[in-house]
Amino acid sequence: MIFILGGFWLHPVSFFITGLVIVAGTQYEYYLLIKNSGVRPQLIPGMIAGASVYILSTLIAAKIIQMKFFLLLIPLIILIIIIELYRKQEKPFDSLAHTFFPVLYTAFPVSLFPFTAYGSQGLNALLPGWTMPFSPEIVVGFFLLLWANDIGAYLVGISAGRHRLMERISPKKSWEGFFGGLILALICAWLLSGWLQMINRTGWLIISLIISLAGTYGDLAESMFKRSIGVKDSGTIMPGHGGFLDRFDSAVFSFPLVFLFILLFG
Repeated sequence: MIFILGGFWLHPVSFFITGLVIVAGTQYEYYLLIKNSGVRPQLIPGMIAGASVYILSTLIAAKIIQMKFFLLLIPLIILIIIIELYRKQEKPFDSLAHTFFPVLYTAFPVSLFPFTAYGSQGLNALLPGWTMPFSPEIVVGFFLLLWANDIGAYLVGISAGRHRLMERISPKKSWEGFFGGLILALICAWLLSGWLQMINRTGWLIISLIISLAGTYGDLAESMFKRSIGVKDSGTIMPGHGGFLDRFDSAVFSFPLVFLFILLFG
């Protein structure tokens, strides 16, 4: 938690690197998980595609290049399809589907982070020295609320959880835990709104609602993926806490909706 928050908050360059590490880590774990099911996606080309989406998004958000450079992804997508012609896989459609899916599932949501930070003015980075407008305020606030929701859900769920939320997918999740996370996230949103003022108090409260709802579904969706291939954790990068996908499953579901809310009403 500290490394993620510090990376996004420290400096625009560390913001970029932190997001890139999340993209690479989540995609890599996804590809390893899918290999356990017998499908062999294109790991290296897929990770290059995901990193390209994030890098282009950062350069566009920082106004270093124009939006039209996103079209560079077209030849990359075509190249990946051509590569599949030479791989002689029994199920090339499955291979391509699982090559492209994590680009949409993890790389695309994280690639929205830069559009809330570069060119924005609000909470300052911890290290000065960046001449262009930059503020990690929305991303910092987002993760603080996300973690508040997780902590509230865990504490209430483990102490008072009785009614299962979706036992078929995740036996430990409960309705009590869900509402515990929601209440703590709302309390934190109320408190944060006095410090992070790019968005008003009502906006932060709505964002906490989005995080609680979409984050829960994100967690359940990843549990569904893992259960379908018979694994408990997506990785071992954090012993006892799982891997990148386990840590960011809620974020990749909820941040696109938070971004959409800010874009339309923020």
